[in-house]
Amino acid sequence: MGCWVKFWGVRGSIPCPTPDHIIYGGNTSCVEVHFDGHHIALDAGTGLRLLGKAWRAHEVKKATLLMTHTHWDHIIGFPFFAPAYCADFALDILAGHVAKNGGIRRLFSSHMSDPMFPVPLDSMHSTMTFQDFQPGDTFVLEDAVTVRTAPLNHPNMATGYRLEYGDLAICYVTDTEHVPGHPDPNVLRLIDGADLVIYDSTYTDEEFHAKIGWGHSTWQEGIRLCQQAGAKRLVVFHHEPEHDDAFMGRVEDDVRQRWSDALVAREGMTVTLRA
Repeated sequence: MGCWVKFWGVRGSIPCPTPDHIIYGGNTSCVEVHFDGHHIALDAGTGLRLLGKAWRAHEVKKATLLMTHTHWDHIIGFPFFAPAYCADFALDILAGHVAKNGGIRRLFSSHMSDPMFPVPLDSMHSTMTFQDFQPGDTFVLEDAVTVRTAPLNHPNMATGYRLEYGDLAICYVTDTEHVPGHPDPNVLRLIDGADLVIYDSTYTDEEFHAKIGWGHSTWQEGIRLCQQAGAKRLVVFHHEPEHDDAFMGRVEDDVRQRWSDALVAREGMTVTLRA
């Protein structure tokens, strides 16, 4: 039991299965949050395949999947999520950005239809529910975990999450672009006083100006936001594919020098909040 966060995929944009992406990982976004038996997955990138194997091995029977958005790198792992094919598994899938596009079930179904994928969504024998909400909504999972949400600045929209369990708060804020010198008030409210903030740090400040409009942020902005909001710890996340292990090693050194309460996500890394 206990409360912890595990990183199954930390890369953005596209998987990077190369020898230069071993230390920090090449799978795309998927983060597991475990609150005393409540199993939550954040995003369905290629890391979701590994999480699914772990949940089958540990006989997890029920879980929730929260989607930030449905760009390819955040959904590509779902057809390879083994528990979804098992009749003894139940999965609740929620999203806050696609109601106007027909809802999250329609988008997952189209993703797994001819000629995109040979196995349709209806071939998954688990008990699945699909729920759409509006960014800014608050809801409760399994009468235990309060979920607060906020809209993020990303092409086609995205949703940020704050998960509250008892006196713990974990925030997942990825695929969002900041405006230099103008901290995003939606993000500041969401991460206020949080114990752990996982933040879109695709670029460095030096790279950012050439990438404006692409919908991503920097690790430096993550530190600035966390310090302004009084958040306790930051995880630098959603690494740019061109940032290989050597580049990420330099980023990690810079992050440590800038703020001792910030760390760089590595695939397979676990952060324990309460034993």
